[in-house]
Amino acid sequence: MPENHFEVGVLVARRRLRGPWASHAWLPVAALPAAPPVANWTKLSETEEEAVFYAGAYDVLLHPAETSHYRDNLVSGRPSLWISLRKLGEDEYEVATVTADPYEGESMAEGIGEIVEAVPMPAESQGVLLAFFEAFHVERKFEKRKRDRADPEALARGGANKGRGE
Repeated sequence: MPENHFEVGVLVARRRLRGPWASHAWLPVAALPAAPPVANWTKLSETEEEAVFYAGAYDVLLHPAETSHYRDNLVSGRPSLWISLRKLGEDEYEVATVTADPYEGESMAEGIGEIVEAVPMPAESQGVLLAFFEAFHVERKFEKRKRDRADPEALARGGANKGRGE
């Protein structure tokens, strides 16, 4: 039985900005196939333009009703994970969500206040996602609904008053 979740390690960068309103910006930059043995928010590298931090491990939950979304992600040519960062305080963030569902990722990006980025999905995670898809996906046949035909007499002017002696 395939797993209904997988864990990824999240890398976040603090990039220097050159504008007058902010000195830097935070954004998710990568997902690792497993959590490394380091503490959350450990600085991994630093240059003059960017510092990269290991933000922590996060479970990506998988749902059987979303298997067609996972298929769309896997066949897209660039399988991705959508990572959302939430601001906690002055220059302090947490990983709010990580998802493999592209439509959920798109809806997260429409919100205000969170930073959302799509990052490449590790190959190991793609394997777990594919196994989950193969185990739970049920192709649903599209059936076009048939509408009831409208009664033109019921819609005619005065149609509701017919038969009342008027």
